Amino acid sequence: MLIKIENFYHRLNRFWGKLLSIVFLLMAANVFFDVIMRYFFHNSAVAMQELEWHLFSIVILFGVSVSLLDEAHVRVDFLYDRFSLRTKAIINIIGTIFFLLPLALLIFYGSFHFVMDSYQIQEISENPGGLPYRYLIKGMIPLSFLFLIFTAFGYVVQNINIIRSSRSGKPRLQLHSTMEESK
Repeated sequence: MLIKIENFYHRLNRFWGKLLSIVFLLMAANVFFDVIMRYFFHNSAVAMQELEWHLFSIVILFGVSVSLLDEAHVRVDFLYDRFSLRTKAIINIIGTIFFLLPLALLIFYGSFHFVMDSYQIQEISENPGGLPYRYLIKGMIPLSFLFLIFTAFGYVVQNINIIRSSRSGKPRLQLHSTMEESK
């Protein structure tokens, strides 16, 4: 059952990673177009520049969740690399439950007021020619942290499966594709 749950999380993670790749490509195309317009035609739109950081925000906010399940997140590896898989899994579970989840919950709940204020005043860009509906991009904050909380549960399940496979003495089967395989 836990292996099926882990596989579900990894399939969802692959799908979400592909969507973020598309957003990143859109951002790169937007930057390219903006640079061409600015330096070759001496014309630049504030909305295009704001769209760059809106798309970048989406990639960063949701990319954290994708990197978590792929073990691509930043950690202090000089000690961690020396531990057994079982010890690493225990550290990952403790770190997720006592550090990641409380912080993600704090930001998730704390950002609602921030977003609601923006929605109630129908916040727009303060720059002339800027983008309207600023509350939409601010709304990505609680949404992305909700997705991080959801992904954290998958990460805990993944590490429970690692502990279970190390306890049984059987080598852990590769249940899903990893970042290394896709390179």
